[in-house]
Amino acid sequence: MRVYLDNGATTKTDPRVVQEMMPYFTEMYGNTASLHSFGQEAKEAVEKARGFIASFINAQPDEIVFTSGGTESDNIAIQGVARALSTKGKHIITSKIEHPAVLEVCKHLEKEGYDVTYLDVDKHGLVNLEQLEKSIRKDTILVSIMFANNEIGTIQPIKGIGEICRKHGVYFHTDAVQALGKVPVDVKEMKIDLLSGSAHKIHGPKGVGLLYVRKGVKLAPIILGGGHEQGLRSGTTNTPGIVGFAKALELSKEPNNMLELRDRIINELLKIPETILNGHPTQRLPNNVNVCFKYIEGEAILLHLDQAGIAVSTGSACSSLKLQPSHVLTAIGLPPEIAHGSIRITLSKFTTEQEVDYFINNIKRIVHNLRELSPFWKNR
Repeated sequence: MRVYLDNGATTKTDPRVVQEMMPYFTEMYGNTASLHSFGQEAKEAVEKARGFIASFINAQPDEIVFTSGGTESDNIAIQGVARALSTKGKHIITSKIEHPAVLEVCKHLEKEGYDVTYLDVDKHGLVNLEQLEKSIRKDTILVSIMFANNEIGTIQPIKGIGEICRKHGVYFHTDAVQALGKVPVDVKEMKIDLLSGSAHKIHGPKGVGLLYVRKGVKLAPIILGGGHEQGLRSGTTNTPGIVGFAKALELSKEPNNMLELRDRIINELLKIPETILNGHPTQRLPNNVNVCFKYIEGEAILLHLDQAGIAVSTGSACSSLKLQPSHVLTAIGLPPEIAHGSIRITLSKFTTEQEVDYFINNIKRIVHNLRELSPFWKNR
């Protein structure tokens, strides 16, 4: 049996999404910038998708910019604001548990003379709204706080953050790559100025993402060329990908049992002695489980699960090859020796009860066997 429980890294493309995309590879394959009928029928499909995606997050169609994915969207948002508002100020606020697509951009800007404040989080991974407000200065131009954490699943108080930023006249960007299509997102109600999303996290194709840019927000483009996407993202339009993104979002509205399966996994894993649930117990993504098993290594668990045909991860997919403990787990206060024993289980709408049963039976067996071999377990 093969069981894929690493949907936080990427998801299987829904066959209905593939079906929706196929005509734009082989029949309606024109360039949207072309004036002939081939180009115009492709453009019509893109604009229809743009309109649907905009309505999905309560935005206007001309506020949606299509990109190659979440990383590019984060880069355009953060670097774009930094370049556009450099004369107003050079202070940016983010958190210590952001995705590398945000943290690495901030570190790069620091080398260029920007000042970045990295907010602490509590034991559940939540930012403190009072600390955020106190951190805002006259030269603050942007706050970038992720909607939901990719490792531990914690959902931030996005509306509260948006209200604080709007009150102080500071742009608010949120990386919603893990949240979009799983939890409600309303850019107007939540007072979001910039939002990043990606198709491949919700059974859409890889290589396509979006950046919501509220009307009036000043951004400098970081990719120059033919002036596509209102001049903010030049490059030939990925028509099949955009059509697939819209279809994936449409299908995300279908009922699923991820929440029930998530809670079942959490309940079963916490029956194993010396197991810690990471992230907020309830304010978390419906498909995310992150736990630490004391006295054993997460990598060992992962490899044994893989031998049983089960795929999980030990952290975010973008940094899972690194040997140091997750920056997210250390930020919530876990010592390295415990953080190293973490695994992340992420479900999808295609995950079945039988697959969850198979996982639970195997993880209990593997943790027991590995601990029997661990001198730390025997000498605890």
